[in-house]
Amino acid sequence: MNTTVTPAQLTLTAKDFATDQEVRWCPGCGDYSILAQVQKVMPGLGIPKENIVIISGIGCSSRFPYYMNTYGMHSIHGRATAIASGLKASRPELSVWIVAGDGDALSIGGNHTIHLLRRNFDVNMMLFNNQIYGLTKGQYSPTSEERKITKSSPLGSIDHPFNPLALAMGADATFIARSMDRDPKHLQEILVRSYKHKGASFTEIYQNCNIFNDGAFEIFTEKSTKPEQSLFLEQGKPLIFGAAKNKGIKLDGLKPAVVEIGDSVSADDLWIHDEKDFYKAQILVRMFDDPAKDQHLPRPFGVFYETDRACYEDVMAMQIGEAIAVKGKGDLDKLLSGNEVWTIN
Repeated sequence: MNTTVTPAQLTLTAKDFATDQEVRWCPGCGDYSILAQVQKVMPGLGIPKENIVIISGIGCSSRFPYYMNTYGMHSIHGRATAIASGLKASRPELSVWIVAGDGDALSIGGNHTIHLLRRNFDVNMMLFNNQIYGLTKGQYSPTSEERKITKSSPLGSIDHPFNPLALAMGADATFIARSMDRDPKHLQEILVRSYKHKGASFTEIYQNCNIFNDGAFEIFTEKSTKPEQSLFLEQGKPLIFGAAKNKGIKLDGLKPAVVEIGDSVSADDLWIHDEKDFYKAQILVRMFDDPAKDQHLPRPFGVFYETDRACYEDVMAMQIGEAIAVKGKGDLDKLLSGNEVWTIN
């Protein structure tokens, strides 16, 4: 069964994807914006609501299924990816979306996340990263910066944080992207790209927790600092940023460097973004992880990497079909009985 229908058959609006449930996030939480963008994007995908499933784990973001008028499941901590894998394997025609927080997906659910990505189920994973445990009242998370003072680290966290996109690259994810809650247009574009990708899509979304970690990403979202601190990736275009679009990124060997565009440097001299370039994507996902700290680099947003690889559910279906062709459909009762059976009269 195809999950999509023609526009003539289906006319939905964002309101059709809203439920009658009271949205219970803290006033000002970035989750509100993400919910709004997902609801705005869904009608344009042309999928009947009954063919969409949103699966979440545990955390503030995991209330998401209650607020989307689709099928969904509020599952258990860290296991949304595992449950989504099982659903996609058994019902490959469904459009499956995963909502998880940075603690949910990268701490207790870390292994499940990497195995979902390496298996390449055709699902869409949205990682809400606020660099804190919000639901349990403000402990440091796997993405919290070093020396982070929280209720569980009063002297400052000594943990080295995860880089979610680098982790996804290491797990051989086939689609890797980053967006933010306070750029609705960009987030909508990335969500559409995520859906169109055939395979496991991993999108990190910077999400502000205004109660326990307010302003963690403010430098990338505020009008006064965003142009100088944020770099928006566009396929086939040079890496340019700055309020006057007068700065760019040039590769010095394998190291990115900020240059001024002018008499000696033109846009043609800059790094040209290629989403298919696996090796340059490795540099991009770590562009702000400069261990020498000898220069300040802008934070990239957009699609870092995309490639084609067979999806797990498709290969599994093919394998089962080949086995049936050779051995027949089989007999479950006979399989359970085994070879050594006897009858008692």
